[in-house]
Amino acid sequence: MSSRHWLALSLLPRVGANRLAAMRLQQPGWPDGWLAALPGEARHQLMAWLQAPSRSPLNAPIERAMAWLEAGPDRHLLTPDHPAWPRLLDELPDPPPLLWGWGELAALTPPALAMVGTRRPTREGRDNALGFSRALAEYGLTIVSGLALGIDGHAHEAALDAGGRTVAVLGCGVDVLYPRSHRRLRQRLLDSGGLLLSEHLPGTPARAPFFPRRNRIITGLSLGVLVVEAAFRSGSLVSARLAMEQNREVFALPGSLHNPQAGGCLWLIQEGARLVTCRDDLLSELPALAGRTVSASPPATAAPATAAAGEGAPDDPLWRHLTGEPCPLDRLVELSGVAVGECQQRLLMLELEGWAAQAPGGWVRRNTTA
Repeated sequence: MSSRHWLALSLLPRVGANRLAAMRLQQPGWPDGWLAALPGEARHQLMAWLQAPSRSPLNAPIERAMAWLEAGPDRHLLTPDHPAWPRLLDELPDPPPLLWGWGELAALTPPALAMVGTRRPTREGRDNALGFSRALAEYGLTIVSGLALGIDGHAHEAALDAGGRTVAVLGCGVDVLYPRSHRRLRQRLLDSGGLLLSEHLPGTPARAPFFPRRNRIITGLSLGVLVVEAAFRSGSLVSARLAMEQNREVFALPGSLHNPQAGGCLWLIQEGARLVTCRDDLLSELPALAGRTVSASPPATAAPATAAAGEGAPDDPLWRHLTGEPCPLDRLVELSGVAVGECQQRLLMLELEGWAAQAPGGWVRRNTTA
């Protein structure tokens, strides 16, 4: 079947991903087998398109999509017949009928790991996303995420910093910029061998119902999913549930009991997700990676609740009063005996040097060796 045939099937009314997947398993011949298997209205529309394409309502969206596809060699339409079609998606009960791609298809070749999390991460969550993504990309994994604000964006960014591959699965057309603040990140991804993927036609705007659906593709492309930081009621927990249903490994980073953005991860761990504190904890649990040699680069490690003072620690006495639990400015003034203005200046210098960070409720230590 040609790309146009698959595109026509994906546009038929009342024929969703589940029905198309079930029909694919029957391996119907084209076009008679498909026409026989389709429900009434869809069958009539497909027959009309086959007989007189220019008079069919399917023709205009098909021609617009094909024009976008033919505008450059880095634009792709992946169908189940395509050699680059990700076979892991065929394990899903509702795989996408097709995928639009913009970028390098080579990003789909290495084993992949999904990274998801909150759009409003704490400093610790951001650092963990950057550290784990960089270390996993250096190991050779493709990092898959959703190009959203927060953890998603940091995961893509760090994979690119490491010279690795990353795939962004979108809840809009691959040519639609969403969120708009990620213009530079998206361009960097395209310039650096990454890939944008979507099951929606080019030009499709972002819509709320699309995002939970795209999560099944993020996890479906991957050997497992790492939830970096997520509140108890979070879209990231939807991704984790989908991963479990898809028989993928689910990993979660632990966080402070007092951090509301860590509640979802702690719940996942209670429910059986694998707790990880460093890269090798995760790699050892992925059967598909058994026998591969771990690179010599140091593993990413989750930022600990407290950073012990030791060799190389700052000599500022104020730092000794910081722990992994947020300490308000007025409490630091009380503990240190330093005036408010000077305390603020010292905290700023500690932050710039990587020793301290602002968190909800006050200031915390940072582990600069993570």
